[in-house]
Amino acid sequence: MNPSIAPVDFVKDIKVSSSIWMKRSNLFPVFNGWAVGYGSFTCSYMDINRLIEYIKNQQEHHQKISFEEEYRKLLLEYGITPDEKFFP
Repeated sequence: MNPSIAPVDFVKDIKVSSSIWMKRSNLFPVFNGWAVGYGSFTCSYMDINRLIEYIKNQQEHHQKISFEEEYRKLLLEYGITPDEKFFP
C-alpha cells in the first residue's frame, strides 16, 4: 500500500464501496453492512501464497474456530488487548 494513503481512509473506501455493491447485487441477501471498526495487519510478501490459501479455505477454517476467537487470539499474540465493545 502506498505510504501516502492512511489505512483508515483506505479501509473506509473499501467498506463503503463493497457495501454498496453487495446491497445492489443481491448476491448476499442477508448482508446488512460491515461491523464498526476494523483490524489491519501486515504480512510479508513471501507469505502471500499462504494468505491466499487461508482466504480460500476460510469458510471451512471457521467451522473449527470462530472468527471472533481467532481475531482475539491474533490480537493477544501481538500484545493488543481486545476491546470487547467490538465483539458480540
